[in-house]
Amino acid sequence: MKKAYIPIFFSVLLSACTSIQVSPIDAALDVQHICIQNNSRVQVEDFVSVLEEGFARHGVTTELFSSKKPEGCEYVLTYTALRSWDLSPYLSHAELRITKNNRRVAEATYHLEGKGGLSLMKWEGTKAKMDPVIDQLFGKK
Repeated sequence: MKKAYIPIFFSVLLSACTSIQVSPIDAALDVQHICIQNNSRVQVEDFVSVLEEGFARHGVTTELFSSKKPEGCEYVLTYTALRSWDLSPYLSHAELRITKNNRRVAEATYHLEGKGGLSLMKWEGTKAKMDPVIDQLFGKK
């Protein structure tokens, strides 16, 4: 009887739940360009480049800025991304917020429950984790 619980126990340990919550951009807004406010505290090296590539895939150009918002930036993306460590660093949490005139028009959160547990999926790259989030942000399932 106890042997029957062993596979269940290991499947629970090895599984990690990824939570993705998205309030997508309203298609009626017809977003063509987004200015990304650089977050110097984020230590996920490829995070911004993954965002830029993902937005480009949806036909949206991007512009990175650090301090003052450039003229003509109608939409602004702010973000945070956190790393966890288990033999090597990996992305465990990210938040994206898009505003227009300081009013939130879209947001998305990626969260690796339990920091991934024993799942090998936690070491997937930033692109593999964020592409589905970006797709949902633009209304693609």
